[in-house]
Amino acid sequence: MRDDIALLRRTVEIAEAARAAGNHPFGALLADAEGRVLIEHGNSYTRDKGPGHAEMNVAREAARSYDPAFLETCTLYTSIEPCSMCSGGTYWAGIGRLVYGVSETRLAEMTGDNPENLTMSLPCRQVLGAGQRPVEVAGPFPELEDEIVRTHEGFW
Repeated sequence: MRDDIALLRRTVEIAEAARAAGNHPFGALLADAEGRVLIEHGNSYTRDKGPGHAEMNVAREAARSYDPAFLETCTLYTSIEPCSMCSGGTYWAGIGRLVYGVSETRLAEMTGDNPENLTMSLPCRQVLGAGQRPVEVAGPFPELEDEIVRTHEGFW
């Protein structure tokens, strides 16, 4: 049985590791229907620049590694609500569920007009809702906001 809170907390650890490696503080993972972690990635800004988002890194590996029917039963977890690129990547990889900790609106408050993270005011539910197949979305989780926000303090 999956535990959304515990898996989101793992994405915070991944985000902290990404930050420690000089990247942006974002983390994501793919879990199967039972909650077993299959793939983990942090942000890869130092190598990939703008498109090096944690969620895209997970979605690309997931699409390369697993059958679409299996991915429909999986969940992508991420510390921050995915941007439009990452929401699209989740959709195109065929992942059936998305869980995020903090909204992109809250992220925009933290990052301001930092040129390395110019957020878009386009909720993931709107992006995913435009698709031809459903993707279940859960988030934000207010009980995790403080610990997720701490990973960004002093970064932007």
